[in-house]
Amino acid sequence: MSDYPARVEAEAARLVELVTGADPGTPVPTCPGWTLADLITHVGTTHRWVIHILRDRVQERIWSRQVPNGLPEGTSGDPAWLARGAAELLDTLRATDPATRVWSWGGDQSAAYWARRMAFELLIHRIDAELALGAEPSVPVATALDGVEEFLGNLPHAVWVARRLAELDAEGATIHLHATDPPPDSPEGTGEWTVTQGPEGVITWTRGHAKADAAVRGPARDLLLMLYGRRFAPTLTVFGDRPFLDRWLAKAAF
Repeated sequence: MSDYPARVEAEAARLVELVTGADPGTPVPTCPGWTLADLITHVGTTHRWVIHILRDRVQERIWSRQVPNGLPEGTSGDPAWLARGAAELLDTLRATDPATRVWSWGGDQSAAYWARRMAFELLIHRIDAELALGAEPSVPVATALDGVEEFLGNLPHAVWVARRLAELDAEGATIHLHATDPPPDSPEGTGEWTVTQGPEGVITWTRGHAKADAAVRGPARDLLLMLYGRRFAPTLTVFGDRPFLDRWLAKAAF
């Protein structure tokens, strides 16, 4: 099992490093309408929400806006505030048995879910900050592969995404994703996934090679950023129905 708290620690440190000294008014193109100040506030608020869920063993849905983030109303967080929340989140994750039952919006109702979710929440927003500041993001291949699976695993439970996907009226349509850079000794089928559009926009997915209505082939990092709606890199090659793929991606990103 991956050490997700260690990933949280590393990603939080990199994000704090990026935003310290940067102009808080810098636009974040991958999060339209946001500045770095908005990004900091969002991430730090999310950390305090998850800390509350884990410490209080929350069993029912709670929204992040229901949990005080320690900021005066109408103000934004700063790098020091972000760092304090990240440190508290890390301590909480490490002090909580991963099997502890708590509410989550995904399929896994345990503390382990939140360790993995926060690792990728931080990774994606670290990349947002890097792109905003003109830096090229780096993601280890194994981490990117895990990130694609984490995204796909959450997608069937993201009801707000399902509502958007239902607008496509494309039940039964399929998309194949093929990462070109898994390690040579990986099990057969590693880095390949097929997503199927189901009733009312709910998707299912399987690992391995398959024919599909649309397929995308390229590095795992770029597949991950594509799924999150961050960018469609020139390293990606599309086969089949590109217009459908573009529509699906626009609806699926979160």
